[in-house]
This record gives sequence, structure tokens and C-alpha cells, in this order.
Amino acid sequence: MRVLLVEDEAAIANFITEGLEEEGFAMDVAHNGKDGLRLALDNLPEYDLILLDWMLPGMSGIEICRAIRKESKTVPVIFLTAKDTVD
Repeated sequence: MRVLLVEDEAAIANFITEGLEEEGFAMDVAHNGKDGLRLALDNLPEYDLILLDWMLPGMSGIEICRAIRKESKTVPVIFLTAKDTVD
């Protein structure tokens, strides 16, 4: 299973990546919104799951998800956030 993680906090990205790789997942990581969107759109048929931080530099996780869905892509997306509420 191939997963894209888009997370700007290096410690969090490393923790998630190491844990999922130990479980046998192939991981790609981007540390800002623009790189995350580029990886997502360039490799969507290959991703089984995308993990998106809600707040990213360059472009938010919501904007990335909207762009993916605009391309009619139905890859599952899980949002990561430190927010205690969502508008």
C-alpha cells in the first residue's frame, strides 16, 4: 500500500512515516502544500491513501483535497490537525 503524507512538522512526519513503514507501507512525504499537491496529482493512481495536515505552508490541506477531487480522483484522504474545532 502506498501512502502520501503531507505534513510540515518534521518530527510528526518522521514519527508517522517510521511507524507506517514498519507496518509495510510505502511512504512519500511532502513538507508543504505545493509539493504535496504536485506529488498527489503526479502519482494519484499509485496512492492508496493520502494523509493531509490541515494547515500547511503554501496551500492548505483543504485546498489540496479540493484540487484532487476536482480531477475526479477518489483516493481516500485522512486529515491531520491540531485544531480543537473545525469551521
